Amino acid sequence: MTPAEPAARVPADARTKRLTLLACVLASTIVMIDGSVVNVALPRIRDDLGGGLAGQQWITNGYLLTLGSLLLVAGSVGDVLGERRVFLFGVAGFGVTSLLCALAPTIEVLVVGRALQGASGAALTPAALAVIVSVFDADERNRAIGTWTAWSGIGAAVGPVLGGWLVDVASWHWVFLINVPLVLGTIVLIVRVIPGGGARDRTRHVDLPGAALCAVGLGAITFGLIQQPLGGWGAPDVLGPLVAGVVLLVLFVRHEDRSPDPMLPLALFRRRNFVVGNVETFVMYGGLALLSFYLIIFLQQVAGWDALKAGAAMLPVTVVMLLLAGRFGGLADRYGPRLFMGVGPLVAGTGLLLLLRLDADVSYVADLLPAVSLFALGLAMTVAPLTATVLADAEARNAGAASGVNNAIARVAGLVAIGGVGVAVAASFGAGVDDRLADRPLGADAARVAADLRDAPFSAPDVSGLPAGDARVLQATARDAGVEAFRLGMGVSGGLLLVGGIVGAAGIRNPRRLVRARDCGGGQLTGQPADAAGGGRDDEPAPEPVASGTPG
Repeated sequence: MTPAEPAARVPADARTKRLTLLACVLASTIVMIDGSVVNVALPRIRDDLGGGLAGQQWITNGYLLTLGSLLLVAGSVGDVLGERRVFLFGVAGFGVTSLLCALAPTIEVLVVGRALQGASGAALTPAALAVIVSVFDADERNRAIGTWTAWSGIGAAVGPVLGGWLVDVASWHWVFLINVPLVLGTIVLIVRVIPGGGARDRTRHVDLPGAALCAVGLGAITFGLIQQPLGGWGAPDVLGPLVAGVVLLVLFVRHEDRSPDPMLPLALFRRRNFVVGNVETFVMYGGLALLSFYLIIFLQQVAGWDALKAGAAMLPVTVVMLLLAGRFGGLADRYGPRLFMGVGPLVAGTGLLLLLRLDADVSYVADLLPAVSLFALGLAMTVAPLTATVLADAEARNAGAASGVNNAIARVAGLVAIGGVGVAVAASFGAGVDDRLADRPLGADAARVAADLRDAPFSAPDVSGLPAGDARVLQATARDAGVEAFRLGMGVSGGLLLVGGIVGAAGIRNPRRLVRARDCGGGQLTGQPADAAGGGRDDEPAPEPVASGTPG
């Protein structure tokens, strides 16, 4: 099936393409940074605004709640109303909501601000990819997408380092204020550089019933997953939203199947690589979310590192992504994505499993550097081929919807991982405290501190005023239980990535590639398949040559 190109698209010159890609990279990087930078600031925010572990989770998950539930809607709206318009709206909204977060006087206002931030991020993320599709020619898109993906991933890795430095030299408020100048610069690029595109397709309309069913359904499931660690699976505010969300998503699928102008073209899910790529996205980004959330908290609250040092622990990810992500994207274009989507997660998962060696006395060189570097290598092998493969099975006119699906799955994966694994981590910590104090006689005041400690994973007990012996016992108990709970989280995280590698190796098919006839002595494109070594040939035709061919 041949896709319909954006209507009346005027070819862009090299400068326009370069600055358009810069605008998309900047905007997506801001969103990725804010998904990880806040983790470093969570201990300081807790000290300033309160809220405990539940408040810390909501600061992270409030952002992911709206980001995950609205991405698919935003991608479809961008396809209908125009990707440039939605892109501009999302970037501007992100700047305004960043100010709200920076000035939040209470934990409740901060959580609301984070939720509004997530909604703005949902608008701009799929629109950025759709802008790339609309501006770049077919034989340039894969390379542009690889660059966009790599730099967005680098943004997620830079976040903890930047956040740690800002928290240490200024305050947690600056992790949000730093967005404002970046947003202003991106808006200038959007207004002055990105073309408006061709005439709007008046035959397409926003699927309002579908948008409502999708947003409320995903939002309900996400809310239930966030609340689950706090109330358990049987709690009304957990079970009710989960059931309601599943019902609404079933109704959404039925509606889309019957709609003359669906928000989500269900034909996308008849394409093998699209489905398998999104399954791998789910497990891959679930593992990434667990690493980002728990490693930073563990290093600060158990190992006693300051915010900057804890954030710098992820610095090898930035360096490796910068050096190798683009190269692996090019190799995937040449040899097919299957090898990289299979081996990459296995390498990254092995790196995370090396973190099981950590205890409260962490050596950066001996303990963290090998594990994080191996994880970074696997991530660099995977991210660009993964995004390009998912997009490859979508027509150009549905680029926003396809990007929305993939991004929504990535964000919901983080919620499922943090929410679901959080139950096991919290239970492990509480059980560790009980086991270590079972045969230890404590005074009345120390017993009260111990009772509070059971429900506060990774927290340091308040031992002021306690006898020295009781204080030492409680501090050692909190430290050892924290190490045990962290190892459980990292074990699950590494396991998820190993599953992702198996899914990619078994499920991805290297698409048929068009070979230039000049490579065979001619000067035009031929339909000759050039299958990559190690991958079976996909018998389904690719929507566009760029999706599977090597960029010129």
